[in-house]
Formats: sequence, structure tokens, C-alpha cells
Amino acid sequence: MLENRIYSFLGLARKANKLAAGYESCERLLKAGKAELVIVAEDASQNTKKKFIDACNYRKVDIRIFGKKELLGKFIGKDIRSVIAVLDRGFAKRTIELIDEAKIGCGGEAIGKKESL
Repeated sequence: MLENRIYSFLGLARKANKLAAGYESCERLLKAGKAELVIVAEDASQNTKKKFIDACNYRKVDIRIFGKKELLGKFIGKDIRSVIAVLDRGFAKRTIELIDEAKIGCGGEAIGKKESL
């Protein structure tokens, strides 16, 4: 299943130390300009989704709504995580391709693309 490939790829990014997890860490890295991609869990709160969508659009950083909090955390070796940030351009590009190919994520394939908004 393609969804499992995405989770596994995020685990690989974590092992390569190219991924950060957690609300505060991701927010800090996003503001510092170090995040290439932000992924917010589908089951995250509406407030969390809106905050990161707005912040990513403002800073022209790609964002996708994908996965479940429990699985995002599990595959990166952490507890439940609502938000993760990919810090490497190559990992970010491939993750976006996988998510968009799977057409998963509440219409997330259009959110955060540079030409939108």
C-alpha cells in the first residue's frame, strides 16, 4: 500500500536526521527557514491545521495534510505526533511526490504549492 511506503520513507528521513517532529520544534524550524516540507496529521485539531497552513503559505513552504497522529509518531520512532517537518529538499520533494501520487490528505495535494494563494 502506498500509504505505508510514505510512512516508511518518513522513517528513513528520521534515520538520516532530516526530520523533526512535534508542534514546537516544527514551528521553530519553520520560522527559522529550515523546514522544506511540513506534514500535519489528518486527525490533528483544526486549529493546528490552520496555524501551520497559514504559516507555511506565508513563508512559501510546502505543506501536506497526511496520515494519522499515531502512525506518524510510530514510524519515526516517537509517541503520537501531529506535526512533522522535513528538513532536506530531496526528502521533501520525494515525500510530496508520494503523497500527491496517493491522492491522500484532505485535498492536501494543492495546499502549499507555491502558485496557490
